[in-house]
Amino acid sequence: MSKPFRILGIQQIAIGGPSKDRLKSLWVDMLGLTVKSTFVSERENVDEDICALGSGPSAVEVDLMQPLDPDRKPAVHATPLNHVGLWVDDLPRAVEWMTANGVRFAPGGIRPGAAGHDITFIHPKGNEQFPVGGEGVLIELVQAPPEVIAALG
Repeated sequence: MSKPFRILGIQQIAIGGPSKDRLKSLWVDMLGLTVKSTFVSERENVDEDICALGSGPSAVEVDLMQPLDPDRKPAVHATPLNHVGLWVDDLPRAVEWMTANGVRFAPGGIRPGAAGHDITFIHPKGNEQFPVGGEGVLIELVQAPPEVIAALG
């Protein structure tokens, strides 16, 4: 099957836990990642620190997430490796093509993400209508900005 888009590389990994402070003690204090920004969303039930691993277009974002309310969904801490984000060169075309080929997307559609790039999520599980899912892994597709497309494309 010819695809009208390309996956360019890993954009991020998102790690959830009951406490960002405990996550930061490893990822920031021990491993030396830098906190670039913080993102809080009531709708997504998340308080996250966005960290950088590497630099330039090939840098990988490491998001350290804790729930605002541990009893509410989405439960960003319930799966320690919450999701993997992939750079894509043409997000709308990728979603259109994958949907036509049976990929199930999580509710919410294409929208701005925590780091300012347009994003959408492939659902961890397929269903009858859309049988292709992440086989237990939530996958975020992230629209690559021009400089990433130029560097990785």
